[in-house]
Amino acid sequence: MPHQAVHTTPTVLVTGFEPFDQDPLNPSWEVARALDGWQHAGATVRAVQLACVFGEAIVQLDQALQQWRPTLVISLGLAGGRAELTPERVAINVDDARIPDNAGRQPVDAAVQAGGPAAYFSTLPIKAMVRDMRAQGVPASVSNTAGTFVCNHIFYALMHRLAGAKVGAGGAVRGGFIHVPALPALAALHPGMPSMALETQVRGLQVAIQTALAVHDDVRETGGQLH
Repeated sequence: MPHQAVHTTPTVLVTGFEPFDQDPLNPSWEVARALDGWQHAGATVRAVQLACVFGEAIVQLDQALQQWRPTLVISLGLAGGRAELTPERVAINVDDARIPDNAGRQPVDAAVQAGGPAAYFSTLPIKAMVRDMRAQGVPASVSNTAGTFVCNHIFYALMHRLAGAKVGAGGAVRGGFIHVPALPALAALHPGMPSMALETQVRGLQVAIQTALAVHDDVRETGGQLH
């Protein structure tokens, strides 16, 4: 059997996707790799790149979960039309690809996990994360749809795994998904696409991680505060 690494300090796993289609970069991976090695409250961030391919991304996620045994998992993906960092509330058990992935796969009305629940909610404190990112000057809002492409695919697969097993050494592992905007260099190739600077996105994710590590019971705010 392969040697299983033992990590003496808590690990926060952050995943991002490889560039999609003909784009030269993927902001989700640029943000993830900028966070690699960052430490807070005794925890260290480890970044892993996933293929933008149905199925293959889940295999790579499983390998990362086994390797790092994280206590917290945040997967990132690009939402090209959004101008904010948007923690997702819910993942649904549907793959319905409007366009092919990087391997030419285009599932239509297929289940992410055969026999799995219709949906999973994020176990991250998404409203507290948005509150704290905004307090630090980073545009953010809660999103109620992660789509039906590879982002939702990996979000659902992650939550299915975290619901079914204790991946980390310290018990139940929390996780979720955050969509990030385009970077200026990418938006320049797509006229009209909103963007956010890399340093702003990285700072926002640092705040989000800090909040996720500290807050276990999410805030309950409404009245336009987080919408």
